[in-house]
Amino acid sequence: MLQPITSRDNDKIKQACRLRDSEAARAAAGLFFAEGPKLCLEAAKSCRCAALYATRRALEHTPALAALDAVTVPVADPVADKLSSTKSSQGVFGLFALPAPDPAALDAARRILALERVQDPGNVGTLIRSAAAFGFDAVLLGPGCAAPYAPRTLRASMGAAVRMPVFETGDLPAALRALGDRGVTCLAAALQNAAALDTVGREFAGGLCVVIGSEGQGLTDAAVAACGRAVRIPMTDRAESLNAAVAGSVLLWHFRGV
Repeated sequence: MLQPITSRDNDKIKQACRLRDSEAARAAAGLFFAEGPKLCLEAAKSCRCAALYATRRALEHTPALAALDAVTVPVADPVADKLSSTKSSQGVFGLFALPAPDPAALDAARRILALERVQDPGNVGTLIRSAAAFGFDAVLLGPGCAAPYAPRTLRASMGAAVRMPVFETGDLPAALRALGDRGVTCLAAALQNAAALDTVGREFAGGLCVVIGSEGQGLTDAAVAACGRAVRIPMTDRAESLNAAVAGSVLLWHFRGV
């Protein structure tokens, strides 16, 4: 076992913190930061673990961490507190290779979730988790979405963000039109000229893409126009709206298995 890191100013700890906090740092290093034994073990099923930092107590509590093919570096409790992005540190932190999904996975996908300007990491992570749970094949993120491999997004997704093929595009309307050109039906979650969800059929011969917009403003006009069809969730007048994660999850459940 290596000697534990006891200094909060250690260069390796500083680099791990940069990966935790910065999308640019993650992209430059090709690594993402995961926190907690459960999430690290889940990430290791899909991504190479480059390094693992953990307190001795955490390593003793979760023996399975010893099986990870990575350099395990013990850290003192104050160092773990610095690394942690939560109020109560679980004492385990991993650096993993960023997923690189094959573009062919998007080309072959029949059920796709697309998000536009969904800024809250909790909502993005929850929607990715729901997409995985209800059998969708891929996730497409447009501009303005929370980073899929940021710590809060990863926690909310319960690791689904590294299991699901997640693609990012700088032009979501163009990507939706491309899906339409290959026969995929793109359904915008919107209010204007939208069919009630319970009136929409479940037969989509060429595939389906469910498109969800930002929490406050919804989808842009360009994204709605690229979809061609819109759908809304019928509600009573006791609630004005649902947040993006709830609305999206309802739609994903409705279209499971199509």
